[in-house]
Amino acid sequence: MSHSKTEQTIALAGVFQAADAVRRIAHEGECPQHLLETAVRSLFHTNPGQALDVFGDLPALHDGLRAISRIMVKQTAGKDIEVLRYGLNMIHLERHLSKEPDMLNVIAGRIDQARTGLELYGSTHDNVMRNLAGIYTDTISTFRMRINVSGDPKHLKVEENAARIRALLLAGIRAAVLWRQMGGRRWQLIFGRGRIVEQAQSLARNLDH
Repeated sequence: MSHSKTEQTIALAGVFQAADAVRRIAHEGECPQHLLETAVRSLFHTNPGQALDVFGDLPALHDGLRAISRIMVKQTAGKDIEVLRYGLNMIHLERHLSKEPDMLNVIAGRIDQARTGLELYGSTHDNVMRNLAGIYTDTISTFRMRINVSGDPKHLKVEENAARIRALLLAGIRAAVLWRQMGGRRWQLIFGRGRIVEQAQSLARNLDH
């Protein structure tokens, strides 16, 4: 697969788009349907030819590209700090996961089993969300380091919302896997921030025309 800056930015947009969707559900009790669909479907693209294959097309990542441009330039709003924290935590957890081949095999096997539900019910059906949430709970959430999601308790206590959040966290970590496969490294988020923002803004402008 290509390791271009464009490919890395596309994968990183998947990370931060999932992170932003987590924040929306936690605080508002919902997020746009297309964000859930893109995140869930990305989990079932396990052998892509290029990064964009995982997400379908570039318009599907519009929110993620905008999130990169927004939060990496300045984090003045509380919601941006939250999205950045979730995204960085996803990238951090992916590094732990990469050292656990047995867990990776379990996740891959269970995602493959969940494919039947995707085909029967669609990507955002509650059964599919519960299956994906269960994968996250049984594997990644067993790490000592966890992602603590903050928000409105009345939304976080809703079982369907909790399942959607866990499914989104799983999808965000999957995007972090892709980012690393494309040559992405954590130091780039600090020292190469300007290039990442420039690439994200360029891709987003193409969508706006």
